[in-house]
Amino acid sequence: MKLHDSLLRRKREFKPINPPRVGIYTCGPTVYDYVTIGNWRTYTLGDLVVRVLKYSGYEVDYVMNVTDVGHLTGDNLGDASTGKDRIEEGASREGKTAWEIADHYTRDFLGGYKELNLTAPRLFCKATDHIQEQIELIQSIERKGYTYLISDGVYFDVRAYEKAGNKYGELSTLDQIKEGARVQPNPEKRDPRDFALWKFSSSGSRRFMEWESPWSPPGSTAGVMGFPGWHIECSAMSMKYLGQQLDIHIGGEDLQSTHHPNEIAQSEAATGVKPFVKYWLHGAFLRVDGRRMGKSQGNAYTLHDVEGRGFVPLALRYFYLTAHYRSPLNFTWDALQAAQTALFNLKREMYYWDKPSDPIPEYDERLLESLNDDLSMPKAIAVVWDLVKSDYPSSTKHATLLKWENVLGLGLDKPFVPVEEEVALKNLPPEV
Repeated sequence: MKLHDSLLRRKREFKPINPPRVGIYTCGPTVYDYVTIGNWRTYTLGDLVVRVLKYSGYEVDYVMNVTDVGHLTGDNLGDASTGKDRIEEGASREGKTAWEIADHYTRDFLGGYKELNLTAPRLFCKATDHIQEQIELIQSIERKGYTYLISDGVYFDVRAYEKAGNKYGELSTLDQIKEGARVQPNPEKRDPRDFALWKFSSSGSRRFMEWESPWSPPGSTAGVMGFPGWHIECSAMSMKYLGQQLDIHIGGEDLQSTHHPNEIAQSEAATGVKPFVKYWLHGAFLRVDGRRMGKSQGNAYTLHDVEGRGFVPLALRYFYLTAHYRSPLNFTWDALQAAQTALFNLKREMYYWDKPSDPIPEYDERLLESLNDDLSMPKAIAVVWDLVKSDYPSSTKHATLLKWENVLGLGLDKPFVPVEEEVALKNLPPEV
């Protein structure tokens, strides 16, 4: 199997660190609002990687985080150390506590996760459940000499990290992160690229989510409450559950610019173990009607919007599979309708086939060839339809597709009643 490693910008033969075990970490949602269909594309990529590796015989250990504190709105401007906490902002917007906001949107996320038939990780780990682990990781980085204190928190010192012979920002697609040319919103920072590991709560105000820590602003003798920076949670939790080195780390391409480079720096600074991640996988953006998706655009559709328009969630999953995960995908309601029609046609074909017998090796080899080529799902979907149209007995085609359901996750193993039979049933007398 070959996977495209975002760090090296090329396809590489996949060789896990400790075969047959594969440790996978996917950056999950920040639970301040409903998850968008753009986010769901990334989580479907994580699911696909897990399914394909299991199909190939690997033992997958899968973990996903839930960010319920510390992700600041400044991330939209390229600096996640500035702005308001998204969870606290959601609490202000809806007149609830931050804990209520996080709980509500986490439960909604988990419901959508099941509706899209995504493989459940070993655990969904919450940032607020791992505050102590994050503090201890920051202390490890501090002991290595890569932190400093300013009035609003503890920061990672990128220049000190580079002076020690390390490279920073290689994963990023932004030249600015390597050159230090980003706009500097905080004049106390030693370098524009430095990022917050721990933030102090603002004086005179009380947050819903804040904790005691070993740090306080320079010159202060009193303890100051605070909260972790966004980046530190992923390093702390992934290393706790998967070890100091990960086989695969997955996320959307927006995280490739700053979040993931910062994960690399802080993790390798703390442990001295390189590389922190062997294979980085990033999914491309989802566009809507040819435009960038965003709440300000009014096109940040959710799974609720999809269902509200009469579509089944698995139609969205089928739609995602029609493009390669590294290729931009343009969402339109017509495109989703075409995906749902194709999915229903596929299940209708299977409904009339004979009971499954034995899979067809020839087609199984063709599917694996597509999957092993950096998860080329458009090619895999083409193989599916070639199988459907083939002259093989329906019993063998049925068995093959049911086997492939382990990868496709389209609910092909679930009962399906064609529309024409639903109509016929409705026309029967009530007693029948």
